[in-house]
Amino acid sequence: MIRPANPYRCVVGVAAAAAVGLSAVACSAGPGPSNSAPVAHAAPAGLTHTLPDDPVRMLFPATGAETRWIQGLDVLRQQVSRSVTASCARAAGIGLPEQVPVAFIPFSDIPDLDFIDRHGFGRSAEVPDPAASPLRARSGDPAPTRSADPADVRRCADEGASAARRSRGAYAPLQGQWFRALATLRRDPAVVRALGTLPDCFAGHGFHVRDEDAFFGLADSRLLSAGTAELPRVNRELGHAYASCMRPVEAVREPARLRLRTRFVDEHADRIRELRRTLVPALHRTEEEYGLRLSFPAP
Repeated sequence: MIRPANPYRCVVGVAAAAAVGLSAVACSAGPGPSNSAPVAHAAPAGLTHTLPDDPVRMLFPATGAETRWIQGLDVLRQQVSRSVTASCARAAGIGLPEQVPVAFIPFSDIPDLDFIDRHGFGRSAEVPDPAASPLRARSGDPAPTRSADPADVRRCADEGASAARRSRGAYAPLQGQWFRALATLRRDPAVVRALGTLPDCFAGHGFHVRDEDAFFGLADSRLLSAGTAELPRVNRELGHAYASCMRPVEAVREPARLRLRTRFVDEHADRIRELRRTLVPALHRTEEEYGLRLSFPAP
């Protein structure tokens, strides 16, 4: 099982994890800036509800900006799961254990450098509270009438997980294939050479590390040890250094990902034609059924 970690060390993100059948956030085992660090944003991140002109850009991202759409898709999946789980628990008269809030999870294999340069390693945009969803307890709802039996909690969680799988079943298998295809670029000689330039670049910004993972380890330490007053500055400096040094890497990787996506779309033309026709209506039905609103981070 791949362990949860900081959003900026997520190799393929939660959506990709679900696409290949994992039950946890799919992240690298390398260190990263900790979620426990109370990092301040350089500027507040916003939200948008605007869908892409082509669903391919949302399901099979190739650029950092495109990953914002897939983050929103995964938040929708998580909200469906929690909505159904919470509704089941209320019907059973039981309470549920507290959970980590739903969050937009960025990717590191497809880093959103403009977003990182602006916001550093703080949280992404805040996920909106779904006001109309069964996920949200209302003032008239009865309080739990009995202690939660672990079997009841598992049953409700299973109902939520099943609903989440149904909400993305039409595209999950093909999306999983896309992320597995993306992973092959890590061995591309041009990508390896570009990554080899990072130590000198990071040193030019005052961060003496051997590679990208070591930079995240250093960032983790700096963010956790920074005082409240200096935290915004430290966060801003780390984000700017990372974004600046990764731009030459992305100048190599992004065109490679776009070429790979073109081939991928051609190879799966029939299935993708169907997804282009059906995906957006299906997403709107999910929003209506569960009282949710599909949202995406915006710079």
